[in-house]
Amino acid sequence: MARLRGAAASIGKDIVCVPADVAKLAEIDRLFHEVADRLGVIDVLFINAGVGKLARLAETTEAVYDEVFDINTKGAYFTMQKAVPFLNDGASIILNGLAPVSPAWRRPGTTAYTASKAALRSFAQTAAVELADRGIRVNTVSPGPVLTPIYEHLGLPAEMIDTRRAQLAAEVPLNRLGAPEEIAGVVAFLASADASYITGTEIRVDGESDSDSVLVTAIAGVRSQPHELAMTAAGKSVNRELS
Repeated sequence: MARLRGAAASIGKDIVCVPADVAKLAEIDRLFHEVADRLGVIDVLFINAGVGKLARLAETTEAVYDEVFDINTKGAYFTMQKAVPFLNDGASIILNGLAPVSPAWRRPGTTAYTASKAALRSFAQTAAVELADRGIRVNTVSPGPVLTPIYEHLGLPAEMIDTRRAQLAAEVPLNRLGAPEEIAGVVAFLASADASYITGTEIRVDGESDSDSVLVTAIAGVRSQPHELAMTAAGKSVNRELS
């Protein structure tokens, strides 16, 4: 809660901060009604709330599985669903997709997490088609390794943090971690009129050079089988941990 309040304060004035647990549908309803009452219709929805619980397949408990899917999948699904009546025609929905765990075999312990994000990207594709008649675009942004305070929040020793960040940077062809502003720039692009003909796709902002890296080939609107997708949350329904 304190981190959410702090983030809102750092942005400045004209911010409406509404804490909500996206795993609880009643709180999502409250969120959108309060945002609509105070700000009106929504033009951009960025769905960013998420959690990453690491456990190998044999060690994943039902409680861990349920928490990951309740937040990452169920939370994102119903945030998008319940936002629809409050969205302007032509609005942009952007989802925060898969964090840097690809290829999956390089990240043991992420079975529940990657599955929850795969489901999110899948239903986002279909949502792009279903909302196209209102001109609402749905896209996904999947970030690579980014320099954020997440390890400090976990309370890890400084030496361990430095080692881990160096390992991540070494796996990126650009040989560095991304900056939050570089992810935000892609999100801002998808939210803008410059991306008015892009929907149903996923853009990976990960500094990698493989052929699947950036899928901007969907710059032709929704096709019969759109590629991959995302969503965006409006009044910052960011709670729990950010993934």
